[in-house]
Amino acid sequence: MKLGLFTDSLQVPFAQALDWVIENGFDAVELGTGNYSPARHCELETLLKDENARAKFKDALASRGLMLSALNCSGRILDPQMDQREKAQAVFFQTIELARKLDVNTVVSLAGCPGEPGGSTYPNWIAHYWPCELSELYRWQWDEEVSPFWTKAAQFAADHGVRIAIEMHPAQVAYNTSTLLRLREIAGPNLGANFDPSHLFFQGMDPIRVIRALGPNVIFHVHAKDARMDPDEMAINGGFDSRGEKQITERAWAYRTVGFGHTEAWWRDFVCALRAVGYDGVLSIEHEDLMMSATEGIIKSVEFLKPILLRTKPEEDLPWVVTDSS
Repeated sequence: MKLGLFTDSLQVPFAQALDWVIENGFDAVELGTGNYSPARHCELETLLKDENARAKFKDALASRGLMLSALNCSGRILDPQMDQREKAQAVFFQTIELARKLDVNTVVSLAGCPGEPGGSTYPNWIAHYWPCELSELYRWQWDEEVSPFWTKAAQFAADHGVRIAIEMHPAQVAYNTSTLLRLREIAGPNLGANFDPSHLFFQGMDPIRVIRALGPNVIFHVHAKDARMDPDEMAINGGFDSRGEKQITERAWAYRTVGFGHTEAWWRDFVCALRAVGYDGVLSIEHEDLMMSATEGIIKSVEFLKPILLRTKPEEDLPWVVTDSS
């Protein structure tokens, strides 16, 4: 398993970012192409049109011995505001085209969240079956918005030799295990997970059990990001907390640097669980810890994760792993 960095938190030019990545012991990078992730290190339209620009881009990575693990274009892909939807979908499809040209086989995205029939201003996330109008709206969203788009999008990606890695995230139609698998059933086997445990903790999910439930061949890419829950707030208010992310001392949870939310033992079991289902790709560190600068948080994450990757073997730590005895 390799250690990578989602570089959107490094606010420096491309070459400088790559040099910093190498200096701090990374094997791979994940690059944003637009939408929620600024295209600071991957100029989407230029790289699509200009073969020389692509050659220089590839050389910048190859000369440093860096792997490009994924392109990330997470955005408002099913937004009820059509101008936002069209922009997000344009970036999504262009990112798939660029992935083929750059010989990278994974594009990270969110599943999106529609509004309601007749048009609406904001997405409408249905996370409960009652009152009955919500169930009706939920069926409409999946039948009329989610299924048509993702059937087309997955076929487009498959035609380009690209896999779509969906991040399970609240306020998206695929936010937990069952909704991700439902989307995969619609889209086909080239849609799987970009597995980020930090989004699962505060939903009350156990990421290690989720890995086992997803099983082999579903996890395409992994984000290494932690979250810390405040036990009192979780007990009183639960994990769906609408207070702003900067209200860290008040909220039930907050994203944290790897190791500042969960212990080394937990992360060791996490790596083992990934290996046990056959994942041997990249752990891509994503920094969203408001209590540390990007450089401090990333460096601490590297220092925490590297020893775990070097010494962790699934058959040693997880007795349920089935190994080949032949």
